[in-house]
Amino acid sequence: MIILCVGVLSVCAQKKEAQPPRVPGMDYGTECDMPLFYQQLKAELTWPWSWQNKQRNMSFKKWRKKAREEVFKTMQMAPPAPEDYGYEVTGREQREGYEALKIKFNINKWERVTAYLLVPYRKKEGGLPALLMLHDHGAHFSIGKEKMVRPFGVDSLVVADAEDWVQRCYDGRYVGDEFARAGYVVLSTDALFWGDRGRKEGVRYDSQQALSANLLQMGTSWGAWITWDDIRSAEFLAHLPMVDGERIGCVGFSMGAYRSWMAAALSDVIKASVSVCWMNDTEHLMSLTNNQNKGGSAYSMLVPGIRNLMDYADVAALACPKPTLFFNGSRDKLFPVEGVENAYAKMREVWKQQKADKNFVTKIWDEKHFFNRQMQQEAKEFLDTALGGGQ
Repeated sequence: MIILCVGVLSVCAQKKEAQPPRVPGMDYGTECDMPLFYQQLKAELTWPWSWQNKQRNMSFKKWRKKAREEVFKTMQMAPPAPEDYGYEVTGREQREGYEALKIKFNINKWERVTAYLLVPYRKKEGGLPALLMLHDHGAHFSIGKEKMVRPFGVDSLVVADAEDWVQRCYDGRYVGDEFARAGYVVLSTDALFWGDRGRKEGVRYDSQQALSANLLQMGTSWGAWITWDDIRSAEFLAHLPMVDGERIGCVGFSMGAYRSWMAAALSDVIKASVSVCWMNDTEHLMSLTNNQNKGGSAYSMLVPGIRNLMDYADVAALACPKPTLFFNGSRDKLFPVEGVENAYAKMREVWKQQKADKNFVTKIWDEKHFFNRQMQQEAKEFLDTALGGGQ
């Protein structure tokens, strides 16, 4: 047993072989990890399943159904739905205006996860509005759900980690707790590779690529798996007796924002969504200078084949006519403003054509990659209107 452990550690700790320097004058095929022909590749992307390309051939309702089916094809194989949720409360903490529960449930047939569920004390006939709180990436894997909900019953290191993170990204607030205090049932889970679903051998940034490659070898993708988990989590939330299944939304920042608009686009359970600091177009994200081209973290939001069908805004438009809010920052170096504006305009056209433009809200803030308190307040006001929430 000791020999086995040492062997595993030695494999995990292997160093990459040093490569000889390039010889001056040699030809090359890539630059900044992009193929030299990347502009030609982008020119071949015509988004055949965008609403703008399909509207001459079918009704919006038919397009939405068919385009969803095409997206789901790229997300195979899907994790099988759980036969039952096996819902279990493992911890409780009384907080001002709500109860914080630590729970376990079967997110699919193969995985049982730990999550935080926040339940307001006040009861409401017909159930309460509810929100799926979707955590960010941040290249910070030691916590996931704890980025959105104040943790309890955990090691002091986890508490300190979470406190530091909400200062860095959320203006010192646990967004999930703020919404629970305002009368929403809140559910937050870890995405695969974060928090309680992290790497057994300990956090390692490069393992994102390995995990993604391993899933691809077995017929699925990490990006698709995370989206499936979010869809299953929304379905679990809808089945809870204190929740009004017709008033469920989702909120996310950064990768959580991507998760939010993906879930809204692909799940009928989600009735409204808030996405903060993740929207753009392929033209601006696939460049020599954008962070997206570095691999690593991008794998968690990558579904192979989907760009042959639609751009980001086209997929997000599958949520139309649902109430949908997008915020981005003018000083956010990850998402060039021109690409943000292009994506907003493309989506706005869809909502307007469907006479639902009042449901589509966008704003570019004078802000960096950050979910500040004023953004949080405006997001709450939007969801209060969309879901009939708030106190």
